[in-house]
Amino acid sequence: MPRISGVDIPDRKKIRFSLRYIHGIGPVMADEIIAKIGIDPDKKAHELTENEVAQINGLLDSEYLVEGGLRRQVQQNIQRLREIRSYRGDRHRRGLPTRGQRTRCNARTRKGRKKTVAGKKGVKG
Repeated sequence: MPRISGVDIPDRKKIRFSLRYIHGIGPVMADEIIAKIGIDPDKKAHELTENEVAQINGLLDSEYLVEGGLRRQVQQNIQRLREIRSYRGDRHRRGLPTRGQRTRCNARTRKGRKKTVAGKKGVKG
């Protein structure tokens, strides 16, 4: 199993799909990396030579922000929003959607499981 940028990528898949298992690399960037190095896009990951793997690692280290560095940058951006007390920062702090989605129904991914409120239906007034 080739190890690129600290990540074990699947070796039975084509390299253009295997590269996408690295956090921060999508379809366009994977094809761009392959084109820069000059690897056949239909080549399987286990067919890569040590030289090609080293070239991919070198390119990712020098030109792209991936894996740990990218995760760290995203967390720093969220922390900055929290510190300046922006609207988006407050939404992050409360664990609510930050991009304008409705929360009256849905939003369960951000809010977590339902919390039942005791005695809500019985109150009349």
